[in-house]
Amino acid sequence: MEISAAGRLVVRITAADVGKRVSVRRLAETGGTGAKFTDTVGVLTSWTDGVLLITQKDGRTVRIAETSLVAGKVVPPAPARRRGPAASYAELARVAARAWPPVESERLGDWELRGAGGFTRRANSVLPLGDPGVPLDAALAAVRRWYGERGLPAYVQTATGAEGTQELLCAELERRGWVREVTAELWTGALAPVADRAEGAGGAGVVLSRTADEAWLARYQRKGVSEVALKVLGGGPSVWFASVPGEGEGAPAAIGRCVVDGRWASFAAVEVDPALRRRGLATAVMAALAGRALEEGASAGWLQVESDNTGARELYARLGFAPHHAYHHYRAPDSAAGPAPKPAEVEGPS
Repeated sequence: MEISAAGRLVVRITAADVGKRVSVRRLAETGGTGAKFTDTVGVLTSWTDGVLLITQKDGRTVRIAETSLVAGKVVPPAPARRRGPAASYAELARVAARAWPPVESERLGDWELRGAGGFTRRANSVLPLGDPGVPLDAALAAVRRWYGERGLPAYVQTATGAEGTQELLCAELERRGWVREVTAELWTGALAPVADRAEGAGGAGVVLSRTADEAWLARYQRKGVSEVALKVLGGGPSVWFASVPGEGEGAPAAIGRCVVDGRWASFAAVEVDPALRRRGLATAVMAALAGRALEEGASAGWLQVESDNTGARELYARLGFAPHHAYHHYRAPDSAAGPAPKPAEVEGPS
């Protein structure tokens, strides 16, 4: 924390620092053992009426009374990444959008309104990369109209925890009553170590295809896939579907989807027959897809995973992936809730 030349803790932030990343220490409680302090790091999203709001990298907002501050300072906008490919939030957001494309979209300044008949929030939410070109309230009103005309709930997708993410927008949405329904993380990693796992995959016999056939869809956990959903699944610059054949003519033992886009490869819909888990099938699928992506010139991979999906997080960490940023879906207060998130939206070897 900031310490003066006299050895005292100093508060070196003011309301003028709203929008900057800060580190603060506050008095948490007092008791018989003396004062206790709590440290908070995040983006200062407001400072009004004697209360600070700090949005942390996971999207959670902390309220801090100004009178409880004992130290504070502005810190660099994002910590240095220790491993994984370097990438900005904006680059990853655009790559991720191309890998899971809507069937229709419309621009509102630098915002993109995306629709796909309600198939996943990712394809039916606003991607706000920049200025909408109108005041925020007018932009949100336009968003509600656009989705209302299509019979869809209005969602805005935001991100926190990396340089250039949208902590301030998250705070503004929450002040207007928008409800955060989904929070997950985007992880990145190098492709070559993933592809190298193919040697130890135990001859899983992964089959790659350009299309999702009936067998692949039989393993896919989102049942009753519509024509719109098939367009989303099949959309992207270079799409590959992986399958590990099961016994007989039933559903595959494991499946996965990959989209190659320049230096990036996305991994999604990694699913394994529950009776066959912990046999390396998810790793085999990832390795086969990574190998094909390397052949097409990619060098880095990304995927999305829920924070409570322990099995997926352990697998991806073993494969060399690490969190880059958190992302969230906010629903308009006057919109009906959308469908519950499925593996199509937040991936893992489930």
